[in-house]
Formats: sequence, C-alpha cells, structure tokens
Amino acid sequence: MKVFETAILGVLVFEPRVFGDERGYFFESFRQDVFEGQAGRTAFVQDNESFSEYGILRGLHYQKQPCMQGKLVRVVQGKVLDVAVDIRKGSPTFGQHVSRILSDENKQMMWIPHGFAHGFVVLSERALFSYKCDNYYSPDHDAGVIWNDPELGIDWMLPAGDIRVSEKDSRQPLLKDIEGMEI
Repeated sequence: MKVFETAILGVLVFEPRVFGDERGYFFESFRQDVFEGQAGRTAFVQDNESFSEYGILRGLHYQKQPCMQGKLVRVVQGKVLDVAVDIRKGSPTFGQHVSRILSDENKQMMWIPHGFAHGFVVLSERALFSYKCDNYYSPDHDAGVIWNDPELGIDWMLPAGDIRVSEKDSRQPLLKDIEGMEI
C-alpha cells in the first residue's frame, strides 16, 4: 500500500495495491499494521456507510471533545470530492483544508484525524461512501462548519446551484464562530 502525505500534517492518503485480471480485481482495503505504521495507534470501533446522488454535500462535520472522531474514508462506488478542514486551535494550518477526489476507480482512502471537520460532495451520478471511525457517534457532541464559508475557500468542483445539503448542514456556523479543538 502506498501512503501519501498531504499539505496538512496528519491527513494522509492511502492507495492500495490492486491485483487485477480477466476475472476482476482484488485488493486489501485495510491493514491495521500498515495504517498504524503511518497514522499511529488507532482502534476503529464503528463502520459507517452512506449512499448519495449527484450534488449531495454532507458536511462539514466533526465531534466535540471528549468524543472526537478520526475517520478513514473511501468510496466503494462512484466519485466524490472529500474535504478535511483543520479546526485545531493553535495549529499553523488552522482554517486550511485538504481536498481529494476519491473514487471506485482510484480506490484511495483518506485519513482525517481528530481536530478536523470533514465533508464530501458527490461528483458522479451516485456514490456509496464508507468510513471507519475511532470513536462512537455521539449526538450530544455533533458539530459542524458551514460548507460554503468564504473564509475556507473550498472549491467543491460543482456549480453552487447543483449542491444540495440537509437542513442541519445549511445552518452550521462559520469557522470564526466555532470554538476550535484543543489537541
């Protein structure tokens, strides 16, 4: 498995080795030893999956302390633009983001550690999105940042009129109005 660092320390991209022939393909989608060799000791406790259609944007979500979540995300079917925003107080990259196209073709996975808000938008007709979490979902600690905060400057790669968000996601605060995460 290849591992790529991103512009923000701690956010990593994993690319598995794919073995293909006339029958199809095979790859290891996760190996604890390889993951921990790059991202550090992590115990995943919950796997999630979502299905969405073109233009659906989910995020930017995070969980407040003490229930922060790290996420290893991948696309099983389709293509998304995946985004991680640094919300760590005092971080030299606070407010900056990393974005990556994840798809069933490139089979890449992105590790979003604690202290980041996460979101994605579906670029294909449909997308099946899967992710491993290192902490359980806690509704009482659920939080977010508005997806179109001008301070973030995220290019979602779609016309704004094509993007659809939930009522909850349309009411998230600006980055400047959140507390930020102590890490």
